[in-house]
Amino acid sequence: MDVLIVGAGAMGTWFGGAVDADVAFADVDPATAVAAADAVGGEAVPLEDGDIYDVVCIAVPLSYADEAIAAHASRASDAIVDVSGAMADPLAAMARHAPDLERASLHPLFAPERAPGSIAVVRENAGPTTAAMFEALEDRGNDLVETTPEEHDEAMETVQSATHAAVLAFALAARDVPDGFETPVYEELRALAARVTEGTPRVYADIQETFDGADAVADAARALADADHDEFEDLYAAAARKLREEGDHE
Repeated sequence: MDVLIVGAGAMGTWFGGAVDADVAFADVDPATAVAAADAVGGEAVPLEDGDIYDVVCIAVPLSYADEAIAAHASRASDAIVDVSGAMADPLAAMARHAPDLERASLHPLFAPERAPGSIAVVRENAGPTTAAMFEALEDRGNDLVETTPEEHDEAMETVQSATHAAVLAFALAARDVPDGFETPVYEELRALAARVTEGTPRVYADIQETFDGADAVADAARALADADHDEFEDLYAAAARKLREEGDHE
């Protein structure tokens, strides 16, 4: 199997190393394509070279996924997939531009440097090429979580948008404290903030632009800030009850 990966950033490089295939990288920055190819033993090719591959994988930032699918779907003979992080819009674009191909959307639920892990997967027009690709991902220790575009994108409003907004808001609001004043909760939240801010700002901005969630966090924070003593107790109890109910459903 030969695979063209359009977008040679961290996620494209991860995909190239995770599939059992001959991989080629194309990127708007040729040097980035060369670096990805060197990292996983593939090759770098011009973005518009026109060669045909068994699989085309779209690994560009969220805001460019539809455009990249339109531009490069014709370069796939068997399958087209994406790892952009959203599902509904990319899958709709793949159906428009590659209706006869196998199609799939994958969202690794981890940073590439923390692979392997869980990968959300939607398969459309499934066939042997994507089946072999998924088997290779599982062989590398990844767990495939089958979902639907709607379920995935709705979940990302909480899992990504709301979560990132809450953690970054803490990082922006927190003041420096003297050594020895740390509590376990503070230390854990500070560690989360440090982990989130190790990433690429554009990636987090793309997530906020794509998925709702931050407004709900802001509304909840304002309700807590405006609450009197009794209202705060009620909000605290509501939060605890909500978490218990969610735990009972798992």
